[in-house]
Amino acid sequence: MESTTYALPATPKQIAYARSLALRNQTLLSWEVQQDRRSLSNWIEAQARLKPVSDMDRLPTSKQVAFAEKLARIKRRAVPEECFRDKGLMSKWIDGNK
Repeated sequence: MESTTYALPATPKQIAYARSLALRNQTLLSWEVQQDRRSLSNWIEAQARLKPVSDMDRLPTSKQVAFAEKLARIKRRAVPEECFRDKGLMSKWIDGNK
């Protein structure tokens, strides 16, 4: 007799949960992962541990904004509007205006 292992298919609940995690984390849920219950379970565990990506994570902190506005008053110039929408841009503006 041959010893053959068969992969169990993923359950509909697993697939639904995995898709919701993929949307939350803005990541790709590959077709191959969805075919096997064990690999999908491992993927779900890894994705569930991740912190969800949020639009709020991209915004500058209140301390960044306060410091940038203080620098702007001292230098007598305005902080560009796009800096208020992106943490990285705000950081670059602050570094360039210290």
